[in-house]
Amino acid sequence: MAMKRNITMAGRVARAVSGAICIGAGVACWLSGWPESSGWRWMLIGVTTMLGLFQVFEARKAWCVTRACGIKTPM
Repeated sequence: MAMKRNITMAGRVARAVSGAICIGAGVACWLSGWPESSGWRWMLIGVTTMLGLFQVFEARKAWCVTRACGIKTPM
């Protein structure tokens, strides 16, 4: 199944910016040592970083998984 482009330039920019913010949040948590609990810390870092990387992937490919599932998004 090929990924067809299903978002506009505005959607691509929004996903790229939100992806960069998520990656930055993951890196900031890693550098600052927050939260104190090591198990939650690495889970938070992993989830935010992976979410950010996926959003950057969506922006690069002009494809949105939510739209591909048939859910209409405003952008």
